[in-house]
Amino acid sequence: MDGIVGSEFAEVGLRIDHAANGPRLRLEDLRSGRVRYLDALELETLVWLPHRTLQDLADPSAYRWREDG
Repeated sequence: MDGIVGSEFAEVGLRIDHAANGPRLRLEDLRSGRVRYLDALELETLVWLPHRTLQDLADPSAYRWREDG
């Protein structure tokens, strides 16, 4: 792990992954072990999202605790 970002609600491990065609950010939910990779375009999209849209994405009831997710 290159770093960990955590709070009372979440803990995520961060690493730069160089195994793909280009560098990408590897994110790991340290509670569940779930991993997601984000490339530069996806990261830039997060930067440009309106704050309200990002808040909606961060709502854990939308995806995290759903049976069909």
